[in-house]
Amino acid sequence: MSEDVRTGGFAERLGARPESAQDGSARMSFEVTEEHLNPAGTLHGGVLATLVDTAMGLAVRTTTGEGEVPATSQLTVTYLRPGRPGPLQVTARQRTRGEHLTVCEADVEQEGRALAHAVATFALLAR
Repeated sequence: MSEDVRTGGFAERLGARPESAQDGSARMSFEVTEEHLNPAGTLHGGVLATLVDTAMGLAVRTTTGEGEVPATSQLTVTYLRPGRPGPLQVTARQRTRGEHLTVCEADVEQEGRALAHAVATFALLAR
């Protein structure tokens, strides 16, 4: 695990817990509770989008220099099945890094089954 693995403000308040982040990959865990559900009683899609975006951002930050800040410029989330209350895991990995853009993927699993898959492009901004 990297020395200081943090998700940052909003994701931390939501309950995201980073487990590891190194070498262009990251892993997070999350406990889905009643407050994370939509009116249909399933995990709100916005919560999933936040989790994958956060995990991919962590993965990118493991490969950036002091003067680079990754900013999400595109995010696509494919919801594969409804999430329910209980633990889930998010795994993210950097796929391709260019001079100014980086492409990542993330997978969300709950009870050993795929919940969502995401792809994002991050712009690497100068501080």
